[in-house]
This record gives sequence, structure tokens and C-alpha cells, in this order.
Amino acid sequence: MRRYFFGVVLIVLLLVQCKPDPVNTYVCPPCDKSCDLLYFSEAGLCPHCKMKLITKVKSSWPDIGEISIKEGKGYFLISTNWKKEKRLLKVSYYKPSQFNKKSKILIVIPGAGRNADNYRDAWIEHSEKFSVLVLSVMYSEFDYRFDDYHLCGLIENSNSNEVFQKTTNSNLATLDEENYEFDVIKDQKNWIFDDFDRIFQSVIENIETDQSSYDLFGHSAGGQILHRMALFSSKSMANRIIAANSGFYTLPNPKENFPFGINNFEFDDQYLKASFQKRLFVMVGELDNQDEKRGTLLRSVSADAQGHHRLERGKYFYNFSKEKAESLDMDFNWKFYSIPNVGHNHKKMANSAARILYES
Repeated sequence: MRRYFFGVVLIVLLLVQCKPDPVNTYVCPPCDKSCDLLYFSEAGLCPHCKMKLITKVKSSWPDIGEISIKEGKGYFLISTNWKKEKRLLKVSYYKPSQFNKKSKILIVIPGAGRNADNYRDAWIEHSEKFSVLVLSVMYSEFDYRFDDYHLCGLIENSNSNEVFQKTTNSNLATLDEENYEFDVIKDQKNWIFDDFDRIFQSVIENIETDQSSYDLFGHSAGGQILHRMALFSSKSMANRIIAANSGFYTLPNPKENFPFGINNFEFDDQYLKASFQKRLFVMVGELDNQDEKRGTLLRSVSADAQGHHRLERGKYFYNFSKEKAESLDMDFNWKFYSIPNVGHNHKKMANSAARILYES
């Protein structure tokens, strides 16, 4: 009997020792900045706001209350089912003092830095001038890596970490295309684009507005997301879509593989027709050229075929798409804007975007 008892105790002790601990990560205490939803693997100070990081269990989420949008700056959290997992998005907003039922609504998609609060702040002057409600979306790097953010969740199970290499002391990154492997996700429910409609619908349920559509502005990685949205999203409540200073593009080219073409997806002429009918505005700063060192620029055979810098690549994408539409005798509603005296600068691009969208 005693032997049996000690045997049970030993088994229990082994089970306790082998039980996996929850995945502890470090987070920044709430400070109303983009770093609120970032995760860090080590203790220390937040590199963004310099506050002391605290331990947080990955699986625990803060409660999400009703969306309350007051005049001025603020933010709210909205949950989303990303690939059947619960995820949180932080939306930084600015509500102008003269907001009314006819005020337009703009959703802003940040670059690779995911600094939604800075992108929101870049639009405050224009928000007041044109009475536009600004909503800037923050996707945490912990939950949304390159495939999920830049490439919009269109692929999964990639070997990105093995085939992408950052060049030391440079803004360049190279891609080994020959060895790039991934699985295509064809279920649109798993793509990132539906989040924008969900945010818009959640907001208009909590404010007095006559708006039934919204505008979109994305810069750098945000521009990559939005030009892919114009190509791939089959339905959206978005009105005008501005993709600014994208690093590289997915061409409407069925002979080229993703992420540089659409060969991996089931595109027919009707799909392309719907894409070309959307109001996509491709914007590139004229100084976002070979001399620009800000932002990461991808180098690969297919990326360099589009051009050797963002200005060339933006022109190439627009002209290729226009020629494709003409060859298929399709309407083409896209526009191209080359912005003088501006490089890879989201604030200056926002200045031009505000004039294009709202000045008239």
C-alpha cells in the first residue's frame, strides 16, 4: 500500500514538473501610444515610451467596452477573429471640434513601425480643417508579422525568416525568390481587409453620421496593404483608397507568382474588372528615389523588375495595370499622383492626400 502511495505521489510530481507554463511576455503599461499592444521577450524599458515593462500572459486580454468617441484624441480596442484566434486591434482616433453628420470618415493604415498614434497625429490639422473623423489602426508586430501585415494574410506557413535578409547598415532587404515557400490562403475571411469595414461599422453605430462609406490612406507597408486590397478584396464599403510610397507591388499579372503577381490565386477577367473599377489612388513622393534611405526597400529579381526605388516601382505598377485594363477593354478608375519635394515621409504625404481627398 505504501509502495502504491509513493508511486502515485511520484507520478503527480512528474506531471506537475512537465506541465507547460503559460507563455509570459513583457508589455508596456497603458500609455495611449502604439506600444500599448506591443510584446517584448525580455524585461526592461519600453524602447518607445521608456516605461518599465511588466509581465503579461499572452492568452489574457483586457476587457473591451463600448466604443466611445469623444472630441479630440482618444483610442478604443476592437476584437477580431484572425485565423480563428482572438486578436485585438487598437484604433487611435481624432474627432474634430466641428464634427457633424456629414463629416467624412478616414481610416489610416501605418507603415511597418505600426505607429498608429503618430499617423493619427499627422492628420489632426486636416481633421480640423476638413472636419474628418480619423481612425488609425494599430496591428501589433507580435500578432501580425510580415506575411500577415504587409502581405495581408494572403499566405501562411512561409519560410520568410530564412529567405529574407536585412543588409547591414542599410535600408535594403533581399529576398531569395527561388527558395521562397508558402501556402496560399484563398478564404477571404482570413485576409486582413474585412477589418476595415468592421471598424467603420462599429464606429458609425456609436456616433451620429450620415456616412455609408469611408476613405483609406496607407503609407509604406500601409500602402502595400491598400493596393493589394484594391486587387484582392471582392467587397468593401471603402470609397477612395490611397496607397502611398509602397515598397513593392503585386501586379495584376497572372503569369507571375505572388507576392509580385496573382498567378497563385483564382483571378478571372471579371475579378480584374471589379478591381480596376475601384477608386485606387497610387501616390509616390518624387524624392522617394535612389537617394532615399528611410524605410526598408526590398531587393529581388521580381522587385527590381518593377524599378530600383519606390518612385520607379509606383509608376511601373500603375502603368502596367492601366495597360492591362486597356488590353481587356475594361474601365480603369485608378489614378497616379507624383508628389513633388517629398520623400518617404508619411506626414508630408498625408498633407497631399488631404488636399486630394477633401479640398475640393
